[in-house]
Amino acid sequence: MAITEKVEFDGASGDRLAARLERPNGPPLGWALFAHCFSCSKDIHAAQRISRRLTEHGFAVLRFDFTGLGQSEGDFSNTNFSSNVQDLVKAAEWLEANHQGPGLLVGHSLGGAAVISAAPQIASVTAVATIGAPADAAHVRHQFVDHVDEIEETGLARVKLAGRPFTIKKQFLDDIEGHTLDEIVHSLKAALLICHSPLDETVGVDNATRLFVDAMHPKSFVSLDQADHLLSRPEDAFFAADMIGAWAKRYAHTLSLPEPPDFAGDRCATVSETGLGGFHSWARAGRHSFIVDEPEEQKGLDGGPHPYQLLCASLAACTTMTLRMYANFKGYEFGRITTRVTHARDADSAAKASRDIFKRTVHLEKPQSDAMRVKVLEIANKCPVHKTLERSSTIETDTQA
Repeated sequence: MAITEKVEFDGASGDRLAARLERPNGPPLGWALFAHCFSCSKDIHAAQRISRRLTEHGFAVLRFDFTGLGQSEGDFSNTNFSSNVQDLVKAAEWLEANHQGPGLLVGHSLGGAAVISAAPQIASVTAVATIGAPADAAHVRHQFVDHVDEIEETGLARVKLAGRPFTIKKQFLDDIEGHTLDEIVHSLKAALLICHSPLDETVGVDNATRLFVDAMHPKSFVSLDQADHLLSRPEDAFFAADMIGAWAKRYAHTLSLPEPPDFAGDRCATVSETGLGGFHSWARAGRHSFIVDEPEEQKGLDGGPHPYQLLCASLAACTTMTLRMYANFKGYEFGRITTRVTHARDADSAAKASRDIFKRTVHLEKPQSDAMRVKVLEIANKCPVHKTLERSSTIETDTQA
């Protein structure tokens, strides 16, 4: 679960802009800034889902409402593409002053064009990801094309965007006409990832082609198959975030962590402190590496599971796997097997000591007879980790200089 904090900062015109900063438990791998789509807000489903998913990849993400939108102050009719870009620069300045400058910019739709334009003005940026972005700011005219003549003649018009009324002034049209991304994206120093749906009816995929051709390497493209422009389905937003998160770790990974301990065999685990404080540590089990930690109430950073959670997971995993092997061998239909294990200590007054109690619950997806449920409990008790925990073990310890 991401840690969410409401923040405010001054935008380009001096209005207070509303934002949310979402961070992973433990130190972030990097810092990111998210720009929402035209006339949307930071709380649109796609912005929320992508930002929160990126925290699962280790990134802290600041998403905010542009001037005059959502919960931010200001008059939307007095804003334009240029002011949006400067709002992004101000957001980056707030991040740098209070935490760390963003290494990753993510922009959705016109927000994608904005992050490309803002990137050269933000020194910390090493990676830019766009989602359904137009190749030039003027593309947004298509959303109110029936009112363009009225805006040109009278200076403004009241238009509906996503079902809501907005005032668009001629200065907005004049501003977007002057913003093409060809030269900017061609000279972009940051790595670029373009995510676009071939079915996008709002911003055609030809825009992605144009951006990709103009950009220099390193550049990448991800097809958001079956997605609509707003990534309305959760699975489409999560897929885009997963692709961005995996890609950005190569280019916008700003946290300096030591290498995990070397692989030393299947029945081996090694844990080394990362040096980030508390109990934050790198663990390697076989060829797999991950963070282990203690919760904040134990003066940890809560950046990963603590030792007893790992012990519960070991017993739960071994139980599930043992039952699966038994079902496969006997040809039984259990469906999906789920095992839940909790740990507690129970004071034994007679022995004047505490003992560890692991409570285990096994759930089989397909209903079973009473006789089979008894057999399942019998097999669960035969899992190797169960036996290890029940009997006394010998632990030999040595030190190494």
